[in-house]
Amino acid sequence: MKILIKKGRILNPSDQTDKVGDILVEDGVIKEIKEKIECKEIPEKIIDAKGCYVMPGLIDLHVHLRDPGLTYKEDVVTGAKAGAKGGFTTILAMPNTKPVIDCADRVNYVHNKAKELAPIHVLQVGAVTKQQKGEELADIEGMIKAGIPAISEDGKSVMNTRIYKEAMQIAADHNIPVFAHCEDQNMVNGGCVNEDEKSKELGLPGISNAVEDIIVARDIMLAKETGASLHLCHCSTKDSVRMIELAKEEKLPVTGEVCPHHFILTSDDVVAGDANYKMNPPLRTKEDRDALVKGLKDDIFDVISTDHAPHSREEKQRSMTEAPFGIVGLETAVPLTMTELVHKGILTPMQMAEKMSYNPAKIIHSDRGRLEVGSPADITIIDPEKEYVIDSKTFESKGKNTPFNGRKVKGMVKATICDGEIAYIEE
Repeated sequence: MKILIKKGRILNPSDQTDKVGDILVEDGVIKEIKEKIECKEIPEKIIDAKGCYVMPGLIDLHVHLRDPGLTYKEDVVTGAKAGAKGGFTTILAMPNTKPVIDCADRVNYVHNKAKELAPIHVLQVGAVTKQQKGEELADIEGMIKAGIPAISEDGKSVMNTRIYKEAMQIAADHNIPVFAHCEDQNMVNGGCVNEDEKSKELGLPGISNAVEDIIVARDIMLAKETGASLHLCHCSTKDSVRMIELAKEEKLPVTGEVCPHHFILTSDDVVAGDANYKMNPPLRTKEDRDALVKGLKDDIFDVISTDHAPHSREEKQRSMTEAPFGIVGLETAVPLTMTELVHKGILTPMQMAEKMSYNPAKIIHSDRGRLEVGSPADITIIDPEKEYVIDSKTFESKGKNTPFNGRKVKGMVKATICDGEIAYIEE
């Protein structure tokens, strides 16, 4: 397919290009980038991107597709369509499915289904231990041969430090990152919201900052010892910011991500009885939230991810103590990031492109995340001025569980192009 993108503000973090111009896409790659492109033959699609940001296709390192086994919540196809509508051209699926993705055959199942049916790239992350039980290593090397971009025990932490160190050593030897969900399971004790004055007011069991911080510290020490590239998922505490900053000062291979719900909401926003405000890690205090925002602004955090976690309406209508953790995020990440960070001057548009495309690509050693002649044509076009109200009923995702339903935002995905094909266009 031949696509001409005209008059967009081209943001390419790989060389810090920020200019208005045209991009010609042909045969799945970027053929030309110029101030003005005149085509001898009329392209099949001309996209007027005047006033829009044209970024490398967004990459979400942290998504739950629930496939196989929990497809009433989401599946590879609906999750990929939600990703495309949200501006993502690559999404990484976490392995906490049923059965757990802990061997090559299960990796192949997801990759084959995605290649056949998904409009964007879906990369399956492999589990660290068999069935995520934390007792015996999964077939990590077999999964690496099957094409996993990373390993993760996401949804929990591997509490046996010796086994986790072995896994990190294998990851280091094969040059793939370890994605860490940092949670000391021995300290959770039935908690469902942040441990603070709000949890006392609501009469709910709390999750303290130390639950996260203890494992962040442990995992950084293991990265230092093994040389493994460590990516800290969904950071939520002020001390996680400080520890990542110290790790970077020491030149350790450590990166970190923040999710929109953690850089926007606080525990004070939790509505009694509404499990759409229940996520893991929980919404923290204003002090923690402000530290996360500063960490993003100062580039201590490398990545904005969604931790897209769809659940059925029935599950989320249970009580706060009984409902599952998690909210959806693929279709709200761009408008929330634009509204709360870019339009408020906290991040530049270039920083947004770095944290949602270029840096994620670097972490998984991908050739995506850049707008250069000859590069794969993965492109996201965003109208920064488009105002609207988030309506979960319009989501492509099966999951409608979001605390942001009804929120007014500014910034909409206009088109998503993946491998030179239109994966989504806002008509």
